[in-house]
Amino acid sequence: MDRLWSPWRYRYVSRAAPTDACIFCAKHSENRDEENLILYRGKLNFVLLNLYPYTTGHMMVAPYAHIAALDDLPEETAAEMMSLTQTAVKHLRAVYRPQGLNLGMNLGECAGAGIAGHVHMHVLPRWAGDANFMTTVGETRVMPEDLSETWAKLSAVFRGK
Repeated sequence: MDRLWSPWRYRYVSRAAPTDACIFCAKHSENRDEENLILYRGKLNFVLLNLYPYTTGHMMVAPYAHIAALDDLPEETAAEMMSLTQTAVKHLRAVYRPQGLNLGMNLGECAGAGIAGHVHMHVLPRWAGDANFMTTVGETRVMPEDLSETWAKLSAVFRGK
């Protein structure tokens, strides 16, 4: 087995919520937005960075309400979720200048949802070279920027600074 030494990731892994707790509910209920990587709080949804991103700038938009099914979201919540997704795309384009974007939801555990009980939208910037040999052969992602730097850049644009 090959190993990539990355001791800096221990602080993320060691702070992960217990598997029976909903990370979205836990994070939005606390008043520690920077620590919880929350970039913006809307009326019905919030935007946060993914703790285990696929690419730099990997965000998620999640409702405050603990709802598992997209079709159970109230219309106003779903509308704000899409509006915040559009805003996230705009900010990613301005800050990171990606060549493309992936947007999507994994609904249900068998569909790949890591947190199946709380619907959320993924917003990922993409570049031509981001799927390199480390991802495809080594099954390892190499992140070029620390999450605290990503949070500082993106939270600033969400706050209009």
